[in-house]
Amino acid sequence: MLDIIMDTLIDSIKLFPFLFLTYLAMEYMEHKMGEKTKVAIERSGYFGPVPGGILGAFPQCGFSAAASNLYAGRIITLGTLIAIFLSTSDEMLPILISEQVHISVILKLVGMKIVIGIIVGFLIDLFARKKRVHAHKEEDGHMDIGHICENENCHCEEGILKSALRHSLNIFFFILVISFVLNMVIHFVGEDFLSQLILNKPVLGQMIAGLVGLIPNCASSIVITQLYLKGMMGLGSMMAGLLAGTGVGLLVLFRVNDNLKENLKITALLYGIGVLSGIIIDLLGI
Repeated sequence: MLDIIMDTLIDSIKLFPFLFLTYLAMEYMEHKMGEKTKVAIERSGYFGPVPGGILGAFPQCGFSAAASNLYAGRIITLGTLIAIFLSTSDEMLPILISEQVHISVILKLVGMKIVIGIIVGFLIDLFARKKRVHAHKEEDGHMDIGHICENENCHCEEGILKSALRHSLNIFFFILVISFVLNMVIHFVGEDFLSQLILNKPVLGQMIAGLVGLIPNCASSIVITQLYLKGMMGLGSMMAGLLAGTGVGLLVLFRVNDNLKENLKITALLYGIGVLSGIIIDLLGI
């Protein structure tokens, strides 16, 4: 029990700086920048999948948590959000390095996640513009930074620093509680049970790995990466699980984005992309 509590605290504390800096930037843009500046940021967001896909590949899931807040505030596009989610590596990279995996293999795995994230992100934004269903349209529930601020009762008139801190603490405690529950479940279910579900089953392996990847906890990326390194899982299944995994990104999205239907669509989209990518990778024999 003590180990579970400590792991939960450490993982949650690692995210706090990302949350605070994100909300600080959002509050600044909301209260200090003019409307023209906001519009310019949104338009430049069409190219967001490129830096989003690259930044998401950094270890830990801080960028995915930040991206969820930025999307809920309608600062980044849906394509940028998806690019970050798909490229998020969480614990994969630290495990690969600690196991002394050859640099060429590490670059291959990280590179695939980045490329898939960028390509899919661009396609999503392109499709959204053609269909005139842009992710930032007003019909989506009038979500913006001010709306989030109002929902969180952050008393923005007290200053952007205090407001950002209130936001960060609210989300931090939410993540802390949910992560503790998930850690408890995974502890009692056992990683061995998860490993027996996946293995090297064609198609079914990718589908199950994708479901495991959706678990909003670093344990999912740890299990998937370790199974791959032990030869108990193929590359396609591994990529399916890691592409679908967002760390706590989805967890934060469901917390800060009011549109439940949209959140469910994003979750289904991530899962579908992950599974399809994994199947294609195995078919191509990459």
